[in-house]
Amino acid sequence: MKVIGLTGNIGCGKSTVAGMLREAGVATIDADAVTREIRNNDADARAEIQARFGTYDADALGRIVFSDAGALADLERILHPRVRGAVRARLAELDQGGAATASVEAIKLLESPLADACDQVWVVRCEEDDAIRRLAESRGMDEETARKRLASQSSQSDKVAAADVVIDGSAPIEETRRQVELALATLRST
Repeated sequence: MKVIGLTGNIGCGKSTVAGMLREAGVATIDADAVTREIRNNDADARAEIQARFGTYDADALGRIVFSDAGALADLERILHPRVRGAVRARLAELDQGGAATASVEAIKLLESPLADACDQVWVVRCEEDDAIRRLAESRGMDEETARKRLASQSSQSDKVAAADVVIDGSAPIEETRRQVELALATLRST
């Protein structure tokens, strides 16, 4: 099974690209969705989060961790090992089930050992103004909050430098689709 690691900063269009991959028959795993499942359903994780932050409510956690790098590191220390284990288990299930291609969508893919499970790393990049506008439209964030979220992530240029494939999330949607289709065809032919 070929595995695509799909990453890029918040608001750049990763979910749009993941949707295009699903339409092309790629099995997709969204690390954010896995994180939410663990935060909501793993009693040990919930207890650790509650003990550290006094809450496990997503909105409250977001306000805390995206304004305090130490708090973000603490939350990641609690959740990321569990998320990595769950994603690896799902990849194994997909492989055993005969999936030809899978993708793992994760903002912090390159900072994670999960990158080693990927045959290629695809980075979706976009102009910062586009990301801020999208965050305002899709998540109701004000500009200051959007900029804090972007600042809490590794730089887009570092991600692009580590990429096997770069997808332009600021391009018109049909151009983005063309880039995805071309990269997928190339991966599948190897």
